[in-house]
Order: sequence, then structure tokens, then C-alpha cells
Amino acid sequence: MKLNIAILPGDGIGPEVTNQAIKALKAIASEFNHNFKFTTADVGAVAIDKHNDALPEKTLELCKKSDAILFGAIGDPKYDNDPSAKVRPEQGLLKLRKELGLYANIRPVKAYKTLLDKSPLKKHIIQGTDISIYRELTGGIYFGEKHTSEDGDYASDLCGYSREEIERIAHLAFVAAENRSHKVTLVDKANVLETSRLWRRVVKEVAQQYPDVTLDFLFVDNAAMQMILNPKQFDVILTENMFGDIISDEASVIGGSIGLLASASVGDKYAMFEPIHGSYPQAANKGIANPIASILSAAMLLSHFELHNEAELIRLAVEKSLKLNITTPDINSVVNTVTTSNVGDFIEDFIYNPKDTNLNFKNIHLGQSTII
Repeated sequence: MKLNIAILPGDGIGPEVTNQAIKALKAIASEFNHNFKFTTADVGAVAIDKHNDALPEKTLELCKKSDAILFGAIGDPKYDNDPSAKVRPEQGLLKLRKELGLYANIRPVKAYKTLLDKSPLKKHIIQGTDISIYRELTGGIYFGEKHTSEDGDYASDLCGYSREEIERIAHLAFVAAENRSHKVTLVDKANVLETSRLWRRVVKEVAQQYPDVTLDFLFVDNAAMQMILNPKQFDVILTENMFGDIISDEASVIGGSIGLLASASVGDKYAMFEPIHGSYPQAANKGIANPIASILSAAMLLSHFELHNEAELIRLAVEKSLKLNITTPDINSVVNTVTTSNVGDFIEDFIYNPKDTNLNFKNIHLGQSTII
């Protein structure tokens, strides 16, 4: 298969982790005789510094001409600490989602057996957790009309949703549930919010088209509690933009590190794949950033194009790296000499030599990558 992939590394640790995902994709292309072309462009704070625009037109055009987008991370303290900044890195990501119609964000949450002891939650609570969160991405309060009074003493953000916006992501969630454990949980605040009442009404209607899938409901405050008390109860979670943002970040602690969680943002025409973590500027260029979320995002990219064997090989490589403790300090405080690049090298080696790479992990620790 031939794929043109736009690479948007972004800020902070974005370039480092994205480079490791590219290593994995290049190895896959070599092993499975695919042709992947990678073209890099600026987004976020680095784009503001260079072009005074968080999403330059050149970057947007590249994305529209590409088959898929591999995204790193955006954000910079100089903008976070300046609420008066007119142009902000996050505006680039929000505009990209809107311009490309990326209305569904899909975030898998899995408790890996080898990392159960790394989670702040008790082992018996998280063991067996396997959730797929479907978050609506282009509507709601993040994109609603915003207003600040002239004296600066009053501000408002409008949360709005249409039937069409709800239906299209609901169908994706129910289709996913049909291929999983046949359960969808709608997370809303229908006891208070009109938008949530619309969500509940429309999703009930959509559910009638999927008789094999069970639909239940949780208010978002209860869902946040249940995510900690009993995450195994969830299969597919369906929710609106802001609730999904919060719930999915909360769910990231289950696996022991936010550096493990990948995501896909898809629409009817375009698709983008990215780790859910931020730019983590304090770790930039130190070789300590966890690249696994970015690498698993690359696996989701392959699955999107129905390259399932290729995607599974990357996932097996990740599981092997976790089993052998070839991991960065966020989940491996005992052996902290493994760098971001070391992890990427190991994943790459595994793709080329899945039966032999485990014999070579000591060399990988030393930054070498030659199979014995």
C-alpha cells in the first residue's frame, strides 16, 4: 500500500516521540512491502514562532493532500503563562480538527498485565480493563460562541450540539461495540444540561439500529467515580467534547502512565493519529519522554487502513518492550537508563526480528541495535 503521511511533530517532546513512531512505520513498510512517504510541517508554538500562525496555511494544505496525519504534541509555557496572548498553540489543533472535520476522537485504554503494579490504583480493580472512549471532537463548549464583557468582569462560553453531530459519532461507537463486548455507556449530565438531554434522546434512537448492543447511561460525575472504582465495567464510552477530554485523561492513570495512551481523530474524509499527552516541555530533548503512545498511534493509523497484521506486530513489539522493562523512567524507575530513542530502536528491531529481539535487549539498553 502507498500512503502519504503528514508529520506534525509540534512542540516539546512532540518531535522526539514522533520520530520513534516513524521508525516503526518505516520498519513496517520495509517488512510488508508498503510505500510510506513522510512530509513534515509546523504546528503549534513552533509555527507561531516561525510564521505567527499556530496552523499555517501550508500545513493545512499538506494535511488535506495527505492520506493520514501523525501528530506529536503542542503547547509552550510562554503561552500557558500569558492569558493575554492573541495567538495560542492550542488554536492550531482546534482549527485543524474543525477544518478537516475530525469529529470523532477514539482513545483506547488498556491495563497491561506487566504494568499492573505501576498504576496508582489497586491491581484487582484495574486488571482486565479494556475501554474504548469515543469523544465528540468538533462541537460543544470548546467551539461555542465566546464572550467577555468590556470591563472583563464577566465571561461566557456557549455549549451547543445538533442532532447530526451526535448521530454521526454515536454510529461509530455502536459499530465499535458490535466488534467488542456489545456495550455502550453514554456519559452526560442530562439532569442539568439541555445539550445532554438532546444527546440522550438521539443516542437512544440510534441504539435501536443496534439490537445486539446494550446501552446504559451515567452522569459525568458518577462516571468519573466509576472509572476509579470499577473501570472493568466499561466497554465503549460515548460522550461529548469536554466530558470526553476530562474522562479520557482520568482514565490514563489506569495504565500507569499517560505516555501509553494513543488516539485517533477521524472524520468522513481525513484521519489524524496522536498520543493524548501534552508537550511536556520540561522533558524536551532529555531522552526521557515515553514514545509508546505515539508508536501505538502509528498502529492505529495502520488499523485505519485495514493493515491489521501490521498494526498487531507493532502492538506485540510494545508489549514485549514493557515485559522486558525497556521503558522510559515514567514507568521504569528502577532501570532509568533507557532513553526515548532506545525504546524506538527496540520496537524497530522487534518488527524486523520478532523472534530474536528479546535476545538483544541488553544491547538496546546501551543504545545499540544490532541483532545477535
